[in-house]
Amino acid sequence: MIITYYWPPSGGGGVQRWLKFAKYLPEFDWEPIIFTPENPDFNIQDETLLSEVSTDLEVIRLPIWEPYQLFEKVSGKKTPAQGLITSGRKKSLLTNLALWIRGNFFIPDPRKFWIKPSVKFLNDLIRSNEIDVVITTGPPHSMHLIGLRLKKQSDIRWVADFRDPWSKWDMLDNFKLSSVARAKHKRLEKNVLKNADEVITVSETWAAEFKEIHERKYNVITNGFDEDDFRDVQRKENNEKFIISHFGLINDFRNPKALWPALKEIAAEEKIEVRLYGMIEQPIVDFIKVDEVLSDIVDLRSSISHKEVIQAYADSDLLLLLLNDSENAKGHIPGKLFEYLASDRPILAFGPTDGDAAKIINEMGAGIVVGQERTNLLEELRALMSSKGSNYNTGDKLRFSRKRLTQRLVNDILNKSSRPA
Repeated sequence: MIITYYWPPSGGGGVQRWLKFAKYLPEFDWEPIIFTPENPDFNIQDETLLSEVSTDLEVIRLPIWEPYQLFEKVSGKKTPAQGLITSGRKKSLLTNLALWIRGNFFIPDPRKFWIKPSVKFLNDLIRSNEIDVVITTGPPHSMHLIGLRLKKQSDIRWVADFRDPWSKWDMLDNFKLSSVARAKHKRLEKNVLKNADEVITVSETWAAEFKEIHERKYNVITNGFDEDDFRDVQRKENNEKFIISHFGLINDFRNPKALWPALKEIAAEEKIEVRLYGMIEQPIVDFIKVDEVLSDIVDLRSSISHKEVIQAYADSDLLLLLLNDSENAKGHIPGKLFEYLASDRPILAFGPTDGDAAKIINEMGAGIVVGQERTNLLEELRALMSSKGSNYNTGDKLRFSRKRLTQRLVNDILNKSSRPA
C-alpha cells in the first residue's frame, strides 16, 4: 500500500515519483494499492496524468479536512501557492498570522487532521487485503505519522520515503516556528526514522543529513524519467531563434539574477527566445516587462500538462535548471533534471557547484553548473549556444529510467521487507 497525498489529477513533481513506481511494480510481481485523499488541496492540476493510472490499479480515497479552507473563508482569498508563501516578497498581516499558526499549531503540516481517520480506516483494510508492506511518502510528512501509527498497531513492514527533508527543510524557516514547535518537528522526525523498517530519500546529501539525526542505513533512490513519455516525440526545428526554456516556479529564491544581463548582451548578437513556463513571482514578472530588451525576448507562459512539457523540452535548444538559494540546495535534485537528461538538450543550472544535481550533470556531460554568486555568464552562455546540435548527455542516462529505479526499489527494499511465508 502506497500512502500519498499527491495523486492525479494533482500535477507537478510530487506526483510523478509514486505514479511511476506504481506503473512498473506489477512487472516485478508487486501489486500496489494507492491510498490518497478524496478532496486534497493542491495548486497544480494535470488531468492528463489520469490516463497514466492503470484501470487495474486500486485507488482508495478517504475525505480530508484541511485548515486552508478556513483561511480562505475568513480572508476571502485563495491560499497562496507554497512557493510564493515562502518567497521574500512582503506579506500582509493576515498572511503572516496564517504562517505563524501554520508553523506552530499544525505540526508537522496542515494535513495532520487526516492521520487519525486514516489509521482507523486502514487497520482493517490492511488485514483484509493481506498487505505486506506500507509505504508512506512525504512531504507532507503527516503521511509518515500515519505509517508510524500503523506500524505500532499492526503487523506490517513500513517503508518511509522522503522526497524532501523534514526538520532541515528550508521552507520551515518561513513559518515562524517557536523553539517548542521546532523541537516537536525534530522529535516526530526522529521517531519516524527510528521505527520505519526502511527509509528512502532522493539524494546522497539528504541521506547524510538524516544520518546525523538518527544513525541507521538510508536507501537513496533518485527520481527519474519514464522512457515511455519520450517515445514518438518529434522535435520542431526552429532555425530562426535559439530557444531557452524553464519549467516551474521562479520566485525570489530561484531568481537567476546573473542570467538577465547575459541574455540582454546575447540578444544583441543572436536571435533568442526565452520561454518561462509556470508560476513566476510578480516582482520578477514586473522586472522583465519594464525592461526593453527582456520584454521582447522573454515569453511568459502558463503551466502546461506533463505531456506538453515533454514536447516543449524537445522544442528547446537549452534548458534552465534553477535551484533554491538555500542551505538545502546542495541535496536538491529536481525531478525535471532527469527528464532534461532524457531530452538530450544541454542544461544551464544555477545552484551549488558541489551539490548532488551538479554531480549528475557533470558525470553525464549534460551541461554547465554555475553558482548563485556568479555575476557574469556570457562565456558559459556562448559556449552552450555554440554547441547547438552537438551530442550532449554522454553518460548512461538509462540508470535513471523509472523502470530501472523500480527494479532497484523491489530488489533492495521491497523483496527483503516482505513478511516470510
